Amino acid sequence: MRTRALVLAASGAVALSALAVPAAQAATPAAGPAVTFSQLKVNSGKNIVVGSTAQVTVSATYTVTKPANLDPNSFQTGPVLYRGATLGENSDDLLAGDGPGTCTVSSSTVLKCSAKIQFRPKSSDQDLDLFSSEAGTWKLGALAVNADSGITWQGGLGSTHLQRKATLTTDASPEPVTKGRTITVTGKLSRANWDTNKYAGYSTQPVKLQFKKKGATTWSTLKTIKSSSTGALKTTTKATADGYFRYVFAGTTTTSPVNSSADFVDVR
Repeated sequence: MRTRALVLAASGAVALSALAVPAAQAATPAAGPAVTFSQLKVNSGKNIVVGSTAQVTVSATYTVTKPANLDPNSFQTGPVLYRGATLGENSDDLLAGDGPGTCTVSSSTVLKCSAKIQFRPKSSDQDLDLFSSEAGTWKLGALAVNADSGITWQGGLGSTHLQRKATLTTDASPEPVTKGRTITVTGKLSRANWDTNKYAGYSTQPVKLQFKKKGATTWSTLKTIKSSSTGALKTTTKATADGYFRYVFAGTTTTSPVNSSADFVDVR
C-alpha cells in the first residue's frame, strides 16, 4: 500500500508535504517535540465525499498541548488519515495535506490549530491520485515535526469515512397516465471510480422508490428494489394521484448517500 504523506525538513524550517513514498521508506516514530493532540475534527465530523475527477479540500481543526518552554515556532503540525493498527511506519496508508497547519497561541501550553487536507481522484502527479480501493473507514491522527528532534505521531483521534460520490436518476412513465394504470419507474445508480476517473453503475444495492402526492410535504416509501449488475433500476407501480417519484440510496461505508431528482407524473 502507499504512504502518501510525510515530512520535509530543510534549511532549519519544517514543512509537511504530500510526498508519495513507499511504505518501507516512511519516517519511523522519533523523539520529536513533546506535544500532544486533542479535539481533532476533520470536515466538521462529516464524511468526505469525492467525485470522479475534481479535487476535494476539507478543513480540520485540532488542539495542541505543549510544554510552556517550547517555542511554538520551533515545530509544525498537521492532521493525518491512516489505516492499519498503528500510525507510523506500519500504517497501510497515510493521507495528509499539502502543507502544515496554522496555529494560534491560546495559552503558554495550548495552541488552537487548523489545516487543509486535499483529496485528488485525478492529478498531474499520479502518485497522489486516490484509488477506489481506498474508499471506506480511515482513522484520524496527527503529527508534529521539528527539524532537530524529528517526528511525533499520535493516533487514535477518531475516524472518518472517505467515500466515492454517488449519482442517481429517476424517470417515471408514461406521462400523463390514466388513474389505475401501471407506471414504470426506471433509473440508474452510479458512483465515482477513482481508477478510471469516470462514473460507473453500482450493482446489487438496495434503493427505495418513494412517492410524494402533489401538494404534500412528505415522501412515502413504496418499495425497495436492488440495482442490476450495471446499476440500472426498474420497477412498476399503480397510478393513484398526481405526484412525484424519486429513488433514494442510503449509502454504504464506501459510497455516499444520494436522492435522485423528483419526476412528476400527471394522473388523469
